Order: sequence, then structure tokens, then C-alpha cells
Amino acid sequence: MSELLERIADCIEFGKINKAAPFPPQMKGEDGADELTSQALKEGISARRILTEGLMVGMEKVGIKFRENKVFVPQVLMSAKAMKTAMVHLKPYFLSGEVKEKGIFIIGTVEGDLHDIGKNLVIMMVEGTGWKVVDLGTDVKADQFISAIGENPGAFVGLSALLTTTMVNMDKITKAIKEAFPKVCVAVGGAPLNDDFRKKIGADIYSPDPQGLVEYLNSQLS
Repeated sequence: MSELLERIADCIEFGKINKAAPFPPQMKGEDGADELTSQALKEGISARRILTEGLMVGMEKVGIKFRENKVFVPQVLMSAKAMKTAMVHLKPYFLSGEVKEKGIFIIGTVEGDLHDIGKNLVIMMVEGTGWKVVDLGTDVKADQFISAIGENPGAFVGLSALLTTTMVNMDKITKAIKEAFPKVCVAVGGAPLNDDFRKKIGADIYSPDPQGLVEYLNSQLS
């Protein structure tokens, strides 16, 4: 990997958005994800390499640290901001088809639940590793998930819930999805969940952290 791509990965890992950003303190005054991504493109490094050898490497490191409680939500949010800043430079290459997305992941917080921090963290991590994410928001009913699946054939689906009182809706929504689209892979996550609950409602995967979900999604690619 080139030194420039390593520096981009470091910017994502530590949340260095641009040169003006004061965070993190140890990188103050240095170029950030914004400047380095622009520089890499100008030097002829392909958008695909910048994504896979720079941005995705940094996001994977953040995901592992988050899983191990070595970083917390604020640091992950800074990494996500750095990632989004870099992606502005790469967007035209996605639109042109030069960079292919791995697949589509539909996600929403289930009916009755308005919490979105966990969902948004998952979105950042999944997008950061090259997937297109369709965010249905919060308080999402079964028919909204089913409609989105119909519009995105072959997509994976994620259901999020933070409240024990809305877990029952996760059961109902999973069953409705499976009835309409038996082959669709349904992932579930949220603070009160565990794998026993996942088995009980007939979902395909439960992960206690976003990185586990990312690793599962990537493992499903042919």
C-alpha cells in the first residue's frame, strides 16, 4: 500500500476530517481525509484503490476498536465524518460505474421505536466498507421494509430496536418479510437483543456490534 493510502486510512481511523480540524490533537495542522483523498486522485491513484486500501481499512480498524471498547461513539462519529468528507471526492466515480458497490443493505428502526443512534452507527460502518445503504429511518412498519425490498432485489435487511417493548414488533416484521421474501437475509441488532431472540423470531443473523454485521455481510458476497 502506498504511503498516501496509509495516511488516508489513518485519517479515517482517528477521525481527521481536514487540515483545519483540531481533532485529533496529535494530527493538528496535518492534512486530513479531505485533502489527502483529493491528492491521491490527482496523483492517479484509482478511486477503487482509495476506497478499498484507504477508507475501508480505516473504517475496519475503527469497527474493531469499537467492538473492543477501545473507542466510543464520539470517536466513531468523527471517523464517519472523515469518511463522508473523503467520499465526496469519490462519488463521481461511483456514479460513473468505475467503483462498484458491494451490494445493498436496507435498515430501519422498527415500528414503535424512535431511537436511531445505533442504527446510524451501523449505517456509517456498512457504508464505509463499500455497501449502498437504504435508510428507512425510525418507527418503520413491515410494509415499508417489504416495499424497500421490492425496489432493491437481492438486498440484505437490518432491523434495529433499543426498547424491550418494541422487540415484539421486530418479531412481527421479520415474519412478514420472510413471508413476502423467503430468501431475504434479515439481520437484527440492538441493546436488549441476543442470539436466542434472533433464533426465536427466525432472523438470519444477530450481531452485538456493527463490525460483526459488516464481517457477516462481506462473507456473503460470492
